[in-house]
Amino acid sequence: MAKFLSIPVTSEGSQLISADNIKLIEQASTTTVTVTYGGAAAQDVITITHAAIGASAYTMRDEIQDAVVKAHQSVWQNVVETVAPSSAVSGIAIA
Repeated sequence: MAKFLSIPVTSEGSQLISADNIKLIEQASTTTVTVTYGGAAAQDVITITHAAIGASAYTMRDEIQDAVVKAHQSVWQNVVETVAPSSAVSGIAIA
């Protein structure tokens, strides 16, 4: 069963991102987390932009990782895991 994360985005409501086929979750900068998905042909990268955190902090990355693990540990009927980020999310983009 496919699993998704529901992430609240300022002025946009909550957005769903896939919790499946993730290859890497990385705190790319103090204001972004990237989620890299793998496939046979190519990779998609989602960038989650959020309020600034400390230079050596990995808070947002850890919160996303924890939500992915929790989503996959839940029963198959629970397809959406709600994320409650400690920093405000201002946007989610895919490339």
